[in-house]
Amino acid sequence: MKIGIISDVHGDYAALTTVLDRFDNIHRVDHILCAGDLVGRGPHPEQVVEVVRQRDIPTVRGNHDEWSYGMSPESKAYLKSLPLDWRGRLGGFKFFMCHGKPGNNLWGLYRDHISDTLLNMMLTSLRADVLITGHTHMPLYARVEQGCVINPGSLYTFDNVRATSHTYGVLCLPEMSFELFDLTLETTEPLPL
Repeated sequence: MKIGIISDVHGDYAALTTVLDRFDNIHRVDHILCAGDLVGRGPHPEQVVEVVRQRDIPTVRGNHDEWSYGMSPESKAYLKSLPLDWRGRLGGFKFFMCHGKPGNNLWGLYRDHISDTLLNMMLTSLRADVLITGHTHMPLYARVEQGCVINPGSLYTFDNVRATSHTYGVLCLPEMSFELFDLTLETTEPLPL
């Protein structure tokens, strides 16, 4: 089973549609998950929200999704309805997804600030095999004894003062292997992790 994972779209409709096309036609994923920040900074937040709603992609509420200024009442209501944390089962594995870290969408997990011991403790306390996060705009894949922790990086490709990785990922189950891809490259060869 393949799970397509995105985060931090930030209103970049062109990037989102490109990745969804790759998920459908190149990677052929079975499910797609989004770790939040559908809107904020980017030029087409309404279109991004509409596509995610139409495709019924499980999504958590990022910090920018809480500040959905200037959007339609329907889009604002949708963004407010997104959960801070999402739990699900895919391919027999227990997933926990959040934007920043569990219970908080303003603070993120950086690989150089966390140990394998902490990640094992988090997965155990969450009763999850896979923890998916976003927010930092930095890709992260850590395979530990209790499972794995994934951040696909940020999707948006427009010019902005905030750094972005322009990446998305594909998780393969039951192996729990993860491949990271650069949206801005024409090739879909995985990046080194």
